[in-house]
Amino acid sequence: MVMGERYPDSYELSANYALTRNDALGVAYGSWEESARAGATGPQILKRDYTALTYTRLLHRWNLPHAQANLWFAGMLGSVRPSERPDSDTLGALSLLADYETTRIYTGAGLEVMRASSIRHDTAYARAGFSFYEVEYEDTQPWLVVEVKRERFSEVSKNSVTPMLRFINRRYFVEVGANRDGAVFSFMLNF
Repeated sequence: MVMGERYPDSYELSANYALTRNDALGVAYGSWEESARAGATGPQILKRDYTALTYTRLLHRWNLPHAQANLWFAGMLGSVRPSERPDSDTLGALSLLADYETTRIYTGAGLEVMRASSIRHDTAYARAGFSFYEVEYEDTQPWLVVEVKRERFSEVSKNSVTPMLRFINRRYFVEVGANRDGAVFSFMLNF
């Protein structure tokens, strides 16, 4: 699987390989920008570039009569390069993600905690949406999804609300949307 995500102040490109039905290993490369801490001298926007190995585990799947729910764990270990320093730090991240969907309704939520010696980046989000209509397995299904996200960078917090159009096919997944900061785009390709 190959995935990409682009927000106005961040991006990530990753690839992973399913080792089992429940486990996948991969690599990720990305970047994000954050506001400097209150009272900090120097640049007001700090850039973080990272490269990491990833591990994803399906903790549990509930196959219901007309729905499916999932609980996921994701971990990341790698290197991050803060823009204000020439050297790199070790970066670790842990995520817990949950979703529930039918052929017409979707909800999801997640929490990610990223840490390095000088970096604390936490993200929490919730998503909800609906499909415009049901489709056959081979067809592409359009959805309207709204994401509410809170990010905390050290002492600075940022909130966003992003409406998105989602298109799901058995081989790909695409989302396009926008919030007050700019455009949002993400994709996933399954091989």
